Amino acid sequence: MKVIKAKQIHDAVVDLVLKAARYLPEDVKTAIRVARNNETSDSAKEILGQLLENADLAKESGLPLCQDTGLGVFYVEIGDEVQVEGNITEIINNAMIDGYDKGLLRKSSCHPLTRKNTMDNSPAIIHFTHVAGDKLTIKHMAKGGGSENMSRCTMLTPAQGWEGIKEFIVRRMAEAGPNPCPPTIVGVGIGGTFDLAPALAKEALFRPLSAENPDPELAAMEKELLDEINQLGIGPMGLGGKTTCLGVKIAMRPCHIASLPLAVNVQCHSSRIKEVTL
Repeated sequence: MKVIKAKQIHDAVVDLVLKAARYLPEDVKTAIRVARNNETSDSAKEILGQLLENADLAKESGLPLCQDTGLGVFYVEIGDEVQVEGNITEIINNAMIDGYDKGLLRKSSCHPLTRKNTMDNSPAIIHFTHVAGDKLTIKHMAKGGGSENMSRCTMLTPAQGWEGIKEFIVRRMAEAGPNPCPPTIVGVGIGGTFDLAPALAKEALFRPLSAENPDPELAAMEKELLDEINQLGIGPMGLGGKTTCLGVKIAMRPCHIASLPLAVNVQCHSSRIKEVTL
């Protein structure tokens, strides 16, 4: 049995929070550069250039990539040969709070009705999965409100199939327009149940932008969706252009014979995602 101390987890999570807020993933920057080179619109080229400049400034200065530093979302994989010293939920939540304090990151968590701020960005949103082995993997996403507000979940009928799925996603992105700060990354969850589909959609966003889906059928579906979304012409920041979306990531699970759950989790261009394995 591998024992992982609470302090090791705490320090790792603080580091994840700070790095996610400040450093745009290299594959996202590469995708933006490629998009800029392929753009024919001067305004689109200019905006994409500004996104790259913003990423460089954040990295150099240690300031956040965006003023909306998001809610702290974590997907945790715990090996069956791992023993954690202490309550892992409390450890991650406290580390998230410390990370937001240390980085002077905006606290965005509030009561849904009174809108009173929790003042420390808590509670962290944590999903756990038990796996084989002696590793503990913690994936962190700083999820902003603008893109999250454009996300949707629906229950299609089995008869609607792939065409219904595609129509819903493309229409959703058309309706979202400039609101999620495009170019976006779109996470799609297909199957499971009403609660699982959105979790799949968000988890799909953790797959690196440069990583092709290992399932050839899903990879083809991702490309088809990407092409159709970019044909909308919304463009960077909604001002027109060929680059509305940088990538589509699909996760799929079996579902009930009478159902076809579908969720779309929209991510803005500032994909603030980091992970660590202990």
